[in-house]
Amino acid sequence: MVLAAGLGTRMRPLTGDTPKPLLRLAGRTLLDHALDRLGAAGVERVVVNAHWHGDQIRDRLRARTARGPHRPDTVLQPEPELLETGGAVLRALADGLLPADEPFFVVNGDSFWLDGPVPALARLAAAFDPAATDVLLLLSRTSAAVGEVRGDFSLDPEGRLRRHGENEIVPYSYAGLQIVSPRLFDGIGGGGFGMNLLWDEALRADRMRGIVHDGGWFHLSRPADVADAERVLRDPSFGPSDT
Repeated sequence: MVLAAGLGTRMRPLTGDTPKPLLRLAGRTLLDHALDRLGAAGVERVVVNAHWHGDQIRDRLRARTARGPHRPDTVLQPEPELLETGGAVLRALADGLLPADEPFFVVNGDSFWLDGPVPALARLAAAFDPAATDVLLLLSRTSAAVGEVRGDFSLDPEGRLRRHGENEIVPYSYAGLQIVSPRLFDGIGGGGFGMNLLWDEALRADRMRGIVHDGGWFHLSRPADVADAERVLRDPSFGPSDT
């Protein structure tokens, strides 16, 4: 699932008339980058939710209907009222749009990353252990991120996560990619709620893990971040790009 329904308020004025996932970087929309990476990872169908300027998300998905090697089928999930990240995934599960018996990717629609030697989605899939884990996050070192970012977690050698304490600096930030098990949503009622609620439950049950991204990750929060990202991508010293 690609989460593409947010209001993008911190990115205004760029998102005044455009949903944040349709902002362009390296010549293409953030949504297209995410969908093509999912297709390259072997994902055959992707649910995309939409709220803010949802008609534009719909039109972009229709424009992608020509199938290709990196073109998974897409299913639009309109949200007249925002369900937040967790509520959106729960609704897709309840409607039978996501598998009820196997893990699946959840990707933020405004995420932009460059793969390392092995694609990040493939690394997540290989590292996910359904016997021990209900959610696996891709993390970026804050020191390596492009854009201003505050750390979210510390990480032990076994991949166990701990949230930062008050006024504590921690070295890893959530990079907007995760694998979740449908079990994570067992017993959860409908309505709007964030994935953080489920992450906290998984942390308490020792069912949450993380791996560290070995490529580039761009934190796109403000308009200046988009310009900074374009400048970094054009810099030959930054390294090879898979855009």
